[in-house]
Amino acid sequence: MQYPDPIARLIDSYMKLPGIGQKTATRLAFYTIDMKDEVVNEFAKSLISVKRDLHFCSICGNITEEDPCEICGDPTRDKATILVVEEPKDVMALEKVREYHGLYHVLHGVLSPMEGTGPEDINISSLIKRLHDDQVKEVIIATNATTEGEATAMYLSRLIKPAGIKVTRLAHGLSVGSDIEYADEVTLLKAVEGRREL
Repeated sequence: MQYPDPIARLIDSYMKLPGIGQKTATRLAFYTIDMKDEVVNEFAKSLISVKRDLHFCSICGNITEEDPCEICGDPTRDKATILVVEEPKDVMALEKVREYHGLYHVLHGVLSPMEGTGPEDINISSLIKRLHDDQVKEVIIATNATTEGEATAMYLSRLIKPAGIKVTRLAHGLSVGSDIEYADEVTLLKAVEGRREL
């Protein structure tokens, strides 16, 4: 038996989310059908709002409602340090630690020759422009502990070091292959404190 078209479209929509297969998407679709109208309407409004009201900070690339973002616009942040991450969710994870007080830069990806992702495909050029500011003394590279994350870290290090800026890498209390967003706050704190020079 085929599902009615609205259900089939909803299942297909849920399957576009990472980690959601056919069974989970079907379960979510039927759960959505059973939800109260006001809950479904609020859910739909939230989805539309995320796409309509959020954009990327013109300075660091983090997600924000305002430009520049709250972090870039904060005069109390340490402007001598920029912590480079792969995705906006990594900024959120590191901010929970409440121990890092510098600025961020979001790459929106990593170098991955196998997938055809080169330096021009991620947010590297705006990072290099930011480094021309005399205030920047250190760049902390916090890409994930994956092959692509390590390759990106090495590429950035080779690009930045000739400018006389210190380049460090988060210490690896983070296991190889792990994502920053899933690390607990203590592990992230130790990784920032134990960063090493590249």
